Amino acid sequence: MKRYNFVIMSALAFVLAVSAFAREKQEKEENGKPKEKAEKGEKHLKKSDLPAAVQKTADEQSQGATVKGYATEMEKGKRVYEVELTVNGHDKDVTIAADGTILEVEEQAAVDSLPSSVRDGLQKKAGAGNITKVETITKNGKLVAYEAVVKNGKKTKEIQVGPDGQPLAKKE
Repeated sequence: MKRYNFVIMSALAFVLAVSAFAREKQEKEENGKPKEKAEKGEKHLKKSDLPAAVQKTADEQSQGATVKGYATEMEKGKRVYEVELTVNGHDKDVTIAADGTILEVEEQAAVDSLPSSVRDGLQKKAGAGNITKVETITKNGKLVAYEAVVKNGKKTKEIQVGPDGQPLAKKE
């Protein structure tokens, strides 16, 4: 009887493992990547879950890019959608309103491509930390800030400067 229970339990464990693997594979095929842990308040979606206007804008923005995934969250009391892309080897996140309007674009930039005033401003804010990633932040078609990920030992933080490299009055 013990052997029979062991066989049944082993078979059940195998079925559960195969099921989890198949689910992850399906998510990867639908979203272009396996489901990752969502940021606080963020929910991963399939493209088919997006409103039609958001799908249209997402399709336009993703031409020539690889879609990594779709998500939604509440910002300032309104539902927004995000499409995560890889364009020419760098990251690009597009935040879209429910009506299809582009609200914000965060696009990875090479540090050596930045204006010297921006590089200097970021380095000054980074202090002894190491800048590991830089993104441009564009709102309403206008560059409003540069954001950098800074690693200092085991700690990681984000810093921002304005388009002129000067500190911002408030975070974008």
